[in-house]
Amino acid sequence: MTDYVSTTPGLFPLPDWAKDDLSDLKGHQKHDLISGDEGEEITAAYEQARADVLEVQREADLDRVVEGQLRWDDMLAHPLAVHDAVETRGIVRYYDNNNFYREPVVTGDLEFDGDVAAELETVSELIDDDDLQAVLPGPYSLFDLATDEHYGDDEEFLAAVGDFLAGELEAFPDHETLFLLEPSLVTESPAEGLDELASEAIDTVAAATDADVVVQSYWGALEEKVHAHLLDADIDAVGYDFVSNQEDNLYNINEYGTADDISLGLVDGQNTLVEDPEAVRDRTDWVFDQLPVAEFDTVYLTTNTETFYLPYNKFEEKLAVLAEAASLAEVTPA
Repeated sequence: MTDYVSTTPGLFPLPDWAKDDLSDLKGHQKHDLISGDEGEEITAAYEQARADVLEVQREADLDRVVEGQLRWDDMLAHPLAVHDAVETRGIVRYYDNNNFYREPVVTGDLEFDGDVAAELETVSELIDDDDLQAVLPGPYSLFDLATDEHYGDDEEFLAAVGDFLAGELEAFPDHETLFLLEPSLVTESPAEGLDELASEAIDTVAAATDADVVVQSYWGALEEKVHAHLLDADIDAVGYDFVSNQEDNLYNINEYGTADDISLGLVDGQNTLVEDPEAVRDRTDWVFDQLPVAEFDTVYLTTNTETFYLPYNKFEEKLAVLAEAASLAEVTPA
């Protein structure tokens, strides 16, 4: 029997009160402040905001709970932006939207840091291990968002990023699921040769955890060869953005297959229109109706992108939609 799991890719919006308080505390110089050296008042504000988003997930009755990544001012670039061997320089547009991050320039060996593990530890003490989902940038996306001034060539740098993330992951508390977020596999598709190395780097990260590993791509569909190589990695599920691109994602699955589990991005993580749970369930059925074989051990129902872009009240409503849609799917499976 298929298990339907409601979850998110993390990277939540800050609660409204926290946006105001943290803006004041940071002196309106958000990108000039190196995360991790915030001081007691800012640290306390983030701790309260983390508790708030944890409570929102509990109230929604999501099957997997994430830390929220509220400190990730630099979005997916965060694990490098706070690293001692990285210099943060100019402000760079974050993919093709109105958000920005500080460019992380790697100037030395990417040794263990522990910043993300420390964040996750605070949540693991409050919930069951079976409910906890870890979130990391995928190695190719982190490689794509960064600039290398140390390793010297793309192949070595990508491998180093994979090794770095694997080392960070090994320090994580026990968790049931890991979401590796890989939008760059879609938006900046790896060139010939690098597509295979991207899969190898993902495999390196996945090997560092006993959790179920979901590689969540978004903002479109993977190119055919990238999708085929991704399936060579020892992962449990591929995530597909069915909000942005239905046709090409279905083609990839039908042509090349997919993993034993699947993650369906069916709720829009950027649009404020709140979906109906029954409609999301119907979309799930529709996807499976398009596949010759639609038997999966686990189906993750999630937003198609991170939810950072949403107003906080819409974010709350969308979590509830995901949880209810998963419950409906369990009752009336495809």
